[in-house]
Amino acid sequence: MIGVPVALRARSGTVRPVGPAHPATRPLTAPPGFHVMAKPTGAICNLDCRYCFYLDKESLYPGDRFHMSGEVLESYVRQVVEAQTASVVTIAWQGGEPTLMGLSFFERAVELAERAARPGQRIEHTIQTNATLLTRDWARFLARHGFLVGVSIDGPPAYHDLYRVDKRGRPTFARVARGLELLREHGVAYNILCTVHAGNAGVPLEVYRFLRDDCGASFIQFIPIVEPIAEPGAAGDAPAVSGRTVSAAEWGSFLCEVFDEWVVRDVGRVFVQSFDAALASFAGAPPGICVFAKTCGDAVALEHNGDVYSCDHFVDADHLLGNICDTHLVELVGSSAQRRFGAAKHDTLPSYCLECDVLFACFGECPKNRFATTPSGEAGLNYLCAGYKTFFHHVSGSMRLMVDLLERRRPPAEIMGIIASTPRNEQCPCGSGRKVKACHGGRR
Repeated sequence: MIGVPVALRARSGTVRPVGPAHPATRPLTAPPGFHVMAKPTGAICNLDCRYCFYLDKESLYPGDRFHMSGEVLESYVRQVVEAQTASVVTIAWQGGEPTLMGLSFFERAVELAERAARPGQRIEHTIQTNATLLTRDWARFLARHGFLVGVSIDGPPAYHDLYRVDKRGRPTFARVARGLELLREHGVAYNILCTVHAGNAGVPLEVYRFLRDDCGASFIQFIPIVEPIAEPGAAGDAPAVSGRTVSAAEWGSFLCEVFDEWVVRDVGRVFVQSFDAALASFAGAPPGICVFAKTCGDAVALEHNGDVYSCDHFVDADHLLGNICDTHLVELVGSSAQRRFGAAKHDTLPSYCLECDVLFACFGECPKNRFATTPSGEAGLNYLCAGYKTFFHHVSGSMRLMVDLLERRRPPAEIMGIIASTPRNEQCPCGSGRKVKACHGGRR
């Protein structure tokens, strides 16, 4: 029954158990810690973002209410807490739009987590939201329980409203801004998730400065929109993608331009996930995010009915691991199917990638984007490969300088002073081989 979502077989009227107990012996293949993206409303959302890859997942559960039951909630919270070996456990909610569940659902989730926590274990709560449904009651609740809130904003209104619209096609920026303001008023910790697409890719500094200055963001995650619409053609042919898709060249240029602003004024003040991950890789440390890790498989998706999938981007029948009402979460994450899925991230890389000088920082990025072909015609190249190569080569000097600071027990932020104290007509200390004025322009 593993290939059949539980929602499709629950119509028999059988009552599902509260959930299995933690196995007496933890599976040796289970990672010590893992991340679960829980989707209490499945793909249901109050918006109709044009590039959303998850909305069509509604078809997996025809006729379903898409509302996580108290039974599944209790099983999930208990299992995710007892399955973690670390002293800090993160309970993360995504969607669709998770706030559609209502405030009482999350009040119950917090209560269950506090009850499940073992002595010395600390619970951290996170939620990713479009922020349009937030109220003062929501903001007070999120502040009281220390939630970290991820808010989706694609830059200034003109760019945000291109694709982030509601079910009637209306712009949403004003509603998002009101929600963000409520979070700021109540002191709720938040970060910004900004997608980079054909509409905003050409204005990287305008987008970055808006998120930093107008939105007050100190943590920013840039996500490239990549939408394949056909199988790749002959060797060397560019794969067909949607008109919303950011090109590899645009993606690389976007990251480079933002980096050049960030490295001269925002290091240690604004944390950009891609830059933090790159610094970790250059320092020989784990990058902290799955897309740049050598292997993956330690971040699964939990649907509203308890079904667990290999990854948020692979919610389909082929990647259904099972259901937490039948099998404990730690066993699903440690299953041979999930371990094979994670190892395939590296094992299926084309030789073109294995021979690349920035493999250590990229590792082929996310497998969902590997639908291009290499110059020799080998399948499995990441669509954004050229952009990532441009970016990692562009930042290598600065990254190595910051790694050197770290090795001398100095903060990486000192790179800003080093660059600022170098005359504009001298070679930039970041190692680019260019003069400061050419390397970072007038941004310092």
